[in-house]
Amino acid sequence: MPDDAHPATERVRAYAEQRGVSIEITAFDESTHTAQEAADAIGVALGQIVKSLVFMAPVDPADGDSELEPVVALVRGTDRVDLAKLATVSGRRRLRRASAKEAKRATGYSIGGVPPFAHDHEAVVVMDPALDVYEEIWAAAGTPTTVFPVAPATLAMLSSAIVLPCAEDLSVETAR
Repeated sequence: MPDDAHPATERVRAYAEQRGVSIEITAFDESTHTAQEAADAIGVALGQIVKSLVFMAPVDPADGDSELEPVVALVRGTDRVDLAKLATVSGRRRLRRASAKEAKRATGYSIGGVPPFAHDHEAVVVMDPALDVYEEIWAAAGTPTTVFPVAPATLAMLSSAIVLPCAEDLSVETAR
């Protein structure tokens, strides 16, 4: 079955359509697992790629890691999540990066294919406003070989994102 008809991809498409948004999903023969692979496959700037990064936070910080909830950060392909900023804007003090198993369990998707919305479990989603630099950005569509273009404002609406700074721009460091 082609990846653009994969059940995970269909779930992403259906979620957007239920909210009145039609998305055009593109499937590639090569991997779009990393932001750089996606940018190369699509032919866009690395900053136009949305990284959907999954973090875990204890529901009750006094309880340790007994019950965890997901926090998804949406940042440009050129950026890295600033954990302190993400903790502040998400209201979750003890955040840590999710393992591959935790990310899959929380979202229903494997790392490299995690879309910004349509997750298995409700998650706090924080979108860095630096994504607004572009008219069109590209996000994973449920598999490591599928992506879709979207306007930043539409992505914020679809993902019910809190739009506040949560990343540091690594392109500044590489430009020096």
